Amino acid sequence: MMVFEHVALNVPDSRAMAAWYTTHCGLRIVHAGETPPYVHFVADSTGRVIMELYTNPKAPVPDYAAQHPLVLHIAFAVADIEATKARLLEAGATPFSDETLPNGSRLVMLRDPWGIPLQLVRRSKPLGAS
Repeated sequence: MMVFEHVALNVPDSRAMAAWYTTHCGLRIVHAGETPPYVHFVADSTGRVIMELYTNPKAPVPDYAAQHPLVLHIAFAVADIEATKARLLEAGATPFSDETLPNGSRLVMLRDPWGIPLQLVRRSKPLGAS
């Protein structure tokens, strides 16, 4: 059996990015590296979904802003999509798209201040629901 542990991103400034995600997306830091490559693990409120952020010169930092959000995005389920969108835009995110699917689900795509796509999701039926 395998259990999903985390997803990792090489980013230009892992410390600043971890701070932004904790301040504006409700994540919490579960590990903060004090020396290069400044590995930070941030978790959602469940503690089950974890993202690793690091700034490691051993590999290139992708040009996230040049990639289409369908290549890579970080998705957050939110109850109040309009308020969350407004708050993140105020915090430095930029808009990309906003669509309502035929099933009633709404998907708002933004980019964080480093160009990484963020998807705000309000699904008509939560993922994993039977």
